[in-house]
Formats: sequence, C-alpha cells, structure tokens
Amino acid sequence: MGNLDNFKSFVKQNPGLIKYVKNNEMTWQKFYDVYNLYGEEESVWKDYLVKSDDRSQEVINNTSINGFLNWLKAVDMDTVQEGVSSLQRVVGVIGDLTNKSSSAPVKEEYKPRPLYKHFDD
Repeated sequence: MGNLDNFKSFVKQNPGLIKYVKNNEMTWQKFYDVYNLYGEEESVWKDYLVKSDDRSQEVINNTSINGFLNWLKAVDMDTVQEGVSSLQRVVGVIGDLTNKSSSAPVKEEYKPRPLYKHFDD
C-alpha cells in the first residue's frame, strides 16, 4: 500500500479534515505534505482532528434550529431570486407553447372544385 493510499485511509478515518478544505483553510496538498512528513502523530493533527465527543456535539448543533438559521443566513437571496425568475420564465414559455397548440383554429382541408362542374350544377 502506497503512502497516498495510507493518506486516503487516514482521511476516511478522520472526516473532520474535509471541512477545512471546504472552508479554504487548508488544501489537500498541504494535508498530504503534513501526513508525509509526520505521519499520523497526534500532536501534529490535534488542531484538525475532532474528537468523538466534539463530533457528536457538532452534529447536535447542525441539526438544531440555530444550525438551520445559520444555514439560512448563508443563503444568497439574490441567487435564489434569479433562480425563481428563471423558473417562472420557463414555465411561462411552456404554458405559451401548450396554449398555442390547443387554441389554434382547425382549418378545413382545401378541396379543389372539379373542372367539369360549373357553379351550382
């Protein structure tokens, strides 16, 4: 098993490292360099690894109302409004297409008069 595979299994055992990468506090390359130099030594990783008690507390905080409100504060309302207006436009176009096809008058097929017939013969 190579050093990279060992690092991958270390990350799987310690998923708390992912939040540092997602928050742009660290990169996977920096984590790999630290792992390559120091291995799984606890003193190096103590700032990054979450203990099991802290992890359960973090889960409780995320599922609480405060966690939901914090998530709601982070939502960019301008982006949401743009998405809703785009969706409204799409629904409007689809509605126009369906209304045009159903409300179009039915035209009778043109039948030419026979040549041997005169006006009302």
